[in-house]
Amino acid sequence: MSDNGHVVRVDLQSPYDIRIQPGLIDHVGQHVQAVSQAKRVGVVTDTTIAPLYLDRVRASLHTAGIEAVVAIIPAGESHKTLPTLLPVYDTFLSARFERSTPILALGGGVVGDMTGFVAATTLRGVPFIQIPTTLLSMVDASVGGKTGVDHAAGKNLIGAFHQPLAVLIDPAVLHTLPPRELRSGLAECIKHEIIRDADGFALLEQNIAGALHLDIDYLSALIAHNVQIKATVVKADPFEQGERAHLNLGHTFGHAIETVSNYTYTHGESIALGMCAAAYAATQLGLLDDALRLRILRLFTRAELPTSGLTLDVKQIVESMYFDKKVKSGRLRFVLPTQIGQVTLRDDLPRELVEEAIASLTA
Repeated sequence: MSDNGHVVRVDLQSPYDIRIQPGLIDHVGQHVQAVSQAKRVGVVTDTTIAPLYLDRVRASLHTAGIEAVVAIIPAGESHKTLPTLLPVYDTFLSARFERSTPILALGGGVVGDMTGFVAATTLRGVPFIQIPTTLLSMVDASVGGKTGVDHAAGKNLIGAFHQPLAVLIDPAVLHTLPPRELRSGLAECIKHEIIRDADGFALLEQNIAGALHLDIDYLSALIAHNVQIKATVVKADPFEQGERAHLNLGHTFGHAIETVSNYTYTHGESIALGMCAAAYAATQLGLLDDALRLRILRLFTRAELPTSGLTLDVKQIVESMYFDKKVKSGRLRFVLPTQIGQVTLRDDLPRELVEEAIASLTA
């Protein structure tokens, strides 16, 4: 295994480590042993990832003397529903799992969210371990303990907070990630820099080509930097009562775009568009200089993410926003950039400005 690794500590009431290391996928067993004495684990993966990495993870667990009970779910956001999980519960409950039996999530953000929800609700809570296989899940979904499934009304409306025992990240698996999904993950990297780190934003501007061309050493460092940002925010606000809301930059717009498009836009593409809309609104309110807005848009363009061309109905997107779980007292809440590296939370945007910000994406 390569020694080019990073460890980020998430210092909560029950602390855990995020390990980022090329080759880690073949050493899962020893890291499970480090956090659990269980001789049996559950593994949830999907129909895309199972042929790629399940045998390697299972072999590593076997070497460590750990039996794997596997549940394979259909791939894709459209299957992120409660009915999809019923056979998973059947598999693990019929195997007589105990409250000490960990469940491993092997896959992208959808698998991670769903597995975390299964772990949070099986026997009222069993441990789980994240093994993310997409850039998006590595830098975002696997960190922070948010779990859940979608409802017809919107994304992630059914869920729970349930922190993992550990997060095991192997950047080398990104070699099998479709380019569109790699770009989707870069949207969340850009988001983290906009909310917290102007210097990191400048570095990403310089190195975006390396990320797109799968420079694994650079991606390892980029992932570690991003999970450190998210871990710091999560530590300050583990249940999203305040500061953690900053991580939702672009998400109020983006989740609605994702839902109304019936997920024809990826999560990252939707959030990129949402951040462009948020930057537009911030500029119109006098909170953000237009030169900074254009600088943000240029980085999205260089990351081959959309900044315009939206063809969805503006009013339908606005209506979808009101099903967002972040709505408070009937008011939409938006995270808006004020500088690169700083954001503010606002719930007083006129509906006309919200519609105008979405319409700005159609140009």
